[in-house]
Amino acid sequence: KIPLTSWLKVLIMGSETCTDPAISPSSYTTTDALISSETVFIVELSLACANGAQSVALYADVNGKQFPVTRGQDVGKYQVSWSVPHKQASSGTYQVKFFDEESYSTLRKAQRNNEDVDAIKPLFSVNVDHRGAWNGPWVSTEILAALIGIMVYYLAYSTKSAIQA
Repeated sequence: KIPLTSWLKVLIMGSETCTDPAISPSSYTTTDALISSETVFIVELSLACANGAQSVALYADVNGKQFPVTRGQDVGKYQVSWSVPHKQASSGTYQVKFFDEESYSTLRKAQRNNEDVDAIKPLFSVNVDHRGAWNGPWVSTEILAALIGIMVYYLAYSTKSAIQA
């Protein structure tokens, strides 16, 4: 059961506060740069709060850029995604910090006032490992086929010359 004061807070503020969050995250990043113009990052997670909160509004922060987190149809399911050009998406670990409405508003205020944003504690964080995007082979298949064709022609021509001599 959720106390009446919690329901009133949800009606007035629009979302609940999560205490002692338990998460199970999964992530995806683009691995092939040949078929896309940008590297895409997707983080999906299940969130369970110790206080039973189910309509928690979340915001994500990645390297100082904020993104809204969408709530899934299933209770406790969330997703955030963003994309960057391949050259800016270096391989490595990206820390995604998740904030509730209260801490997000504190974060935005600190950014506006040029204060230390590292002092603001996120609700939780998720690390996303990105191995980098594959840009294709060093030599394109067209060039390789042309070189093999030239080599076969040279061998055939030199063999023909040797036979006729």
